[in-house]
Amino acid sequence: MKKVISKDGTAIAFDKSGNGPAIILVCAAFQTRSDPMMPQLASLLSPHFTVFNYDRRGRGDSGDMAPYAVEREVEDIEALINEAGGSAFVFGMSSGGVLALDAARKLAVAKLALYEPPFVVDNTRPPLPKDYLKQLKELTASGRRGDAVEYFLTKAAGVPSDFVAPMRSAPFWTAMEAVAHTLVYDGTIMGDTMSGNPLPAEKWSSVTIPTLVVGGETSPEYQRNAVNALADGLPNAKRRILEGQDHNVAPNLLAPVLIDFFSM
Repeated sequence: MKKVISKDGTAIAFDKSGNGPAIILVCAAFQTRSDPMMPQLASLLSPHFTVFNYDRRGRGDSGDMAPYAVEREVEDIEALINEAGGSAFVFGMSSGGVLALDAARKLAVAKLALYEPPFVVDNTRPPLPKDYLKQLKELTASGRRGDAVEYFLTKAAGVPSDFVAPMRSAPFWTAMEAVAHTLVYDGTIMGDTMSGNPLPAEKWSSVTIPTLVVGGETSPEYQRNAVNALADGLPNAKRRILEGQDHNVAPNLLAPVLIDFFSM
């Protein structure tokens, strides 16, 4: 494990592996650099790239500092890009992809790849409650971490309530509670893009670098529609749909797609 210091003094922990052009992996809600998917993906990419697999602020071995702002997370990516030599490829998973999009507007990102940013752009699923972020902040501020996790799963991720109840006694629940406060961060990053309205045309129009938007063939309709909407809205994007995959994409199927794109 290594660390870089972000502009506000926060220490950001990362693992570095491989050789070649730098690629930074931006994880999704709940994920840390130690979760199964991210190290697996890093291992598959490392024969081709120098991979930076990091803990987003407030998670794992990274620090945190109040008040939260999306700009601070962009600065964390900037610190990693500087560590990589001043330019890097970036891959973002789910809500981490939206953070990667925000970073690409401001930083020296050479190419960008995203897996299913969780936008809700139409009526194919219920939008988030209007007070979603407020409720999430109140739950985490009062120490009700388990309730915050359940609120996210049912309202944002669309998991049925009767599925969540037995999850609370599962071994992985403790790890989810440990990063529950960062669900507010992901909610802030998403903003109003889960409201059921089309993506604002101008929001990422300045992201003109080559971008790959990847989705799963068996993902829910709203996620597939979000992939299409984003790919159509970016100036220099193409899409790729992975056969038989959903939002929990298999790293061994995702990695070859990323290798091909970033090697072109």
